[in-house]
Amino acid sequence: MLFNVARRLLGKPLPRSQSDSEKLPSFEALPILSSDALSSVAYATEAALGVLILAGSQALELSLPITGAIVLLIGIVVLSYRQTIEAYPQGGGSYVVARENLGTWPSLIAAASLLVDYTLTAAVSLMAGTQALSSLLPGLLPYETPLAVLLLVLVGWANLRGVKEAGRAFAIPTYAFVVMVVLLALFGLQNLVFAHGFTPDAPPLVRAAEPLGLFLILRAFSSGCSAMTGIEAIANGVKVFREPAAKRAQRTMLVMGVMLALMFLAVSGLGWLYGVAPNPDRTVLAQIGIRVFGEGSPLFWALQISTLLILALAANTAFAGFPRLAAMLAQDRFLPRQMAWIGDRLVFQNGIFVLLVAAALVIVVCEGDTTVAVNLYALGVFSAFTLSQAGMVVRWWRLRGPGWLGRLLMNALGSLTTFVVLIVIVVSKFDEGAWTVVIAIPLLVWMLARIRHRYDSVYRAISLNPGDDRSLRLPSRRDPVGNTSLVWVPSLSRPSLEALRYATTVSDRVVAVWVLAEGDDPALIREQWQQCVGDPEPQGLELVLLDSPFASLVDPFTEFVALEEQRYPGSTFTIVMPMAIPRYRFDGLLLNQRGLNMRRSLDARRNRVFTLVRYYLPA
Repeated sequence: MLFNVARRLLGKPLPRSQSDSEKLPSFEALPILSSDALSSVAYATEAALGVLILAGSQALELSLPITGAIVLLIGIVVLSYRQTIEAYPQGGGSYVVARENLGTWPSLIAAASLLVDYTLTAAVSLMAGTQALSSLLPGLLPYETPLAVLLLVLVGWANLRGVKEAGRAFAIPTYAFVVMVVLLALFGLQNLVFAHGFTPDAPPLVRAAEPLGLFLILRAFSSGCSAMTGIEAIANGVKVFREPAAKRAQRTMLVMGVMLALMFLAVSGLGWLYGVAPNPDRTVLAQIGIRVFGEGSPLFWALQISTLLILALAANTAFAGFPRLAAMLAQDRFLPRQMAWIGDRLVFQNGIFVLLVAAALVIVVCEGDTTVAVNLYALGVFSAFTLSQAGMVVRWWRLRGPGWLGRLLMNALGSLTTFVVLIVIVVSKFDEGAWTVVIAIPLLVWMLARIRHRYDSVYRAISLNPGDDRSLRLPSRRDPVGNTSLVWVPSLSRPSLEALRYATTVSDRVVAVWVLAEGDDPALIREQWQQCVGDPEPQGLELVLLDSPFASLVDPFTEFVALEEQRYPGSTFTIVMPMAIPRYRFDGLLLNQRGLNMRRSLDARRNRVFTLVRYYLPA
């Protein structure tokens, strides 16, 4: 029943052959990877004004220079990441660039920073969307937290259904918001030219609570830099694009950067000319909308509703980036390998589930209020920006290809500017909650390093060494016993060889079954097989390599078992499964996970004879 419910909710499994069809044109990839960056227009100006107003109404005039500086920074980062996409067409996020050019520890800092940032992105965006909804319908104020969690589940569900499904779901709200901001700018410009003029209105009189100094200006600048969260998502998600993926990603990055800069300038400029100041009852964007469209007009409602939707859907950038980054870390053994498993809908479903839980925890702890979480928003992403661009500087210096000096200077400028912003954010926001991220990132780096250390220890314990081949040759049986053993072989390792050794002592026929994962080389596997079992192959022993048309590596084995039972109805079959038994509880998360799923799947269909061959790892 649960299986059927899951199928209805998530859709039928997609074959691997359709993976290319799941890739998207630029028009659909843009809303998936840019909704976070574009939605920041709704709150970035307000975040900067909220700090400037502490120095009194007159300080609000500094919003335009601050906006100009942030727009310049957006241009630097976008141009820098276009170079990263060209250099890393398979996906050039901060983790990949830092790993290849700066080493393990800087890459783990970049990865930890992004994992924290993606989690906060999902939580903050959904909490902000819920607050926008409760501003329209005050009766929903007591239910902000459950509503934010509900929105989180809906966004996660859309992503679990597949990349294409998510692109279709999020394209309309994202483009609707962009259209509404464009209309806001055009109607505002018309009003300025024909009615208002370009002399700015005086903002409401507010007395200074703090002196206007460099530190306060830097705080306002760092708050406004929340406009830049999510820019890296396109560089991380190059594989989402149709071929030529890198060229499409570069063009999309440029289009997104131009759209973000122009929208940000329009909102900040109109806010300054109309004398808009932060108001606890109405957002800055809403105040501008009232001045331009008129309160209660259809266009004002359309602006507010599209703002609500894009804030709610901005979390999708995290759902696009977090699972892919987690999969990269898992492939490098810094996270459990199951984080790299591709689900039936060709998405990294385990990463999506982890993000769902982590973001829900943040929402519940913050009780649906963005005040605390938003102070931590940009810290992780600017750490990743800095390390990524520093890695590109090292790359250009090392390769020194055509035009390397100009490229190096571009990335050096990006690294230097984002590092300065990072320092400003840490210093200015430390007492406002940034200290938690400053502590969390090193702890997460330590956890990733410990997982890799345990993987290295475990794999050394189960790996076959060149001198082990002769001692692990399989014995041959002489007396028939009327039993066939089907041995699941996940890899050529000590546990697998022990399982095969046992099977040959109790069966006349032993079939070693290997389900080919993406990237497995059948010729290389057969060569290694001959080295392990001997040449010629012992009588009664055979190796079967199974292709997996879908993402699952469990179903082909269970189907093979069922076919063998149908083919030889009078035979007795024993399913032999190797099991590495760890000495430490935590290691159980790193081992045997696919084998446990395999046994549950086989058990669910009919009664069968199982033999678990345990290989105990040394302490």
